[in-house]
Amino acid sequence: MTITPQALHEALQDIASETAQQRIEQLFTASPDRADRYRCEGPGLTLDFSKHLLTDDALQTLLELATVRSLPEAFEQLIQGQQVNRSERRPALHTLLRGTATGAQAQRASAIDKTLARMATLVEAVHDGGCRGAGGQRFTDVINLGIGGSDLGPRLICDALGSEAMPLRTHFVANIDPDDLDRTLTALDPRSTLFVICSKSFTTEETLSNAARARKWLEAAGIREQALGLHFIAVTTQVAQAGEWHIPEERCFPLWDWVGGRYSLWSAVGVSIALGLGWSTFERLLVGARLLDTHTERAAPGENLPMMMALLELWQTHYLKTDTHLVLPYAQKLAHLPDFLQQLTMESNGKRVSPAGEVLEHHTAPVLWGSAGTIGQHSYYQLLHQGTRAFSADIILPLRSGEGDLDARRALAAHALAQSRAFMVGRSEEDARALGNERGFDEATSRQFELPGNHSHTLILMDDISPECLGALIAAYEHKTYFLSVLLNLNPFDQWGVELGKEIAGHIRHLLETGESEIQMDPATLTASSAWREANSS
Repeated sequence: MTITPQALHEALQDIASETAQQRIEQLFTASPDRADRYRCEGPGLTLDFSKHLLTDDALQTLLELATVRSLPEAFEQLIQGQQVNRSERRPALHTLLRGTATGAQAQRASAIDKTLARMATLVEAVHDGGCRGAGGQRFTDVINLGIGGSDLGPRLICDALGSEAMPLRTHFVANIDPDDLDRTLTALDPRSTLFVICSKSFTTEETLSNAARARKWLEAAGIREQALGLHFIAVTTQVAQAGEWHIPEERCFPLWDWVGGRYSLWSAVGVSIALGLGWSTFERLLVGARLLDTHTERAAPGENLPMMMALLELWQTHYLKTDTHLVLPYAQKLAHLPDFLQQLTMESNGKRVSPAGEVLEHHTAPVLWGSAGTIGQHSYYQLLHQGTRAFSADIILPLRSGEGDLDARRALAAHALAQSRAFMVGRSEEDARALGNERGFDEATSRQFELPGNHSHTLILMDDISPECLGALIAAYEHKTYFLSVLLNLNPFDQWGVELGKEIAGHIRHLLETGESEIQMDPATLTASSAWREANSS
């Protein structure tokens, strides 16, 4: 199955063949107003895509594809609560969590409002000292126990917006490896530590394993029975199981099945955000995302920021054949953004068959990676500038990123813009020869200084790193992911591919415990299992 309609697909292929022979610099020369025309703006964000290897013909054809494939209508289906998650036969209403299109989902919106009110009450009680630990001490630290969407979003937000003035210190533990929790607990006092268990089913292996070890840590400090409940909050649909942990019902917040994990930071999963940063910050985050939802609903395709992000990625990965996509935030506060977007992009659209079971003839999600600031420049940028891999990138530059040293922030901005220009212009053979001559290289070996350039990338400018801008940025990537799924004929809201490994892990755990396998195992796995059992025998 290919991208449809076939006529537009073939037109884009033809345009790509012609465009691939051009250089981005030449496109600027041919169109002096390119920087003004190849950009769009959303709330707190500017998307500059002028440095893409993209012609006017390609852009107009992509916009026609957006119209023919009914991307605006698809967004309405999403926010109005239609059954866009076809395999699981339910809507995907993460936008409702931040107050978008509440009129179409009055009953669900009411449930959200009640949950938010309960969250606000608990957060206020913790912050003003009305809610304390078993020994009467005020809470100083909150540890979020979750994995995937129950970890990556809140971790990103708290790291990005955190400061020394935070009401509580926030910590995040996701890995089942006991070192993750042990290192976190080392410097903490059980009497002033609050845990948030985020597990929709209250059976997630990693989360429940860490929660059980956290409970033992509290019990070792003399906190037992009903008093344990004072140190836990549960975000789950399984209130009965949470009750077995002595967690009071008023400390249990719902996760609805119409919100996927990687889209859930706007839900009660965000209680760690509110505890760590304050309720008003969490509300401002929701406001920023809601403003981006409104922009996405109202803006025409050519002015629609997340829609353009999706069309650009389609153009790069499917027609210009880039292998990978980088997210390069030039702000240490956004260091966790690539990790968050890896799950959002690759778990959502990392598929190989359509919802109807048709094998796709094209790649789906690109491999996404990246890191913050100038760190990557001293690591993998060598490959980007002189390697053989084709890539596209998002360079994210906050215009205001803090109150720190202005010279240092100016240097950071200079590096971001310099890398953007270097990706585009590279270094020509002639310039490489001149540089080599200066350094005593002959003509042949001077080619080591050549950089091909011509690497397409987007420059995303954020007004600042505020809750509103960060909420808008995340929502933009959410909608980009959804629009791509429509163009590629995918369901971005299921993730059947993660189940097999979990299933096999259960059998191998039995093998590691008993030395006997419940199912047929390959010799290599049996050998490694034996080695592990021997190393851990006492």
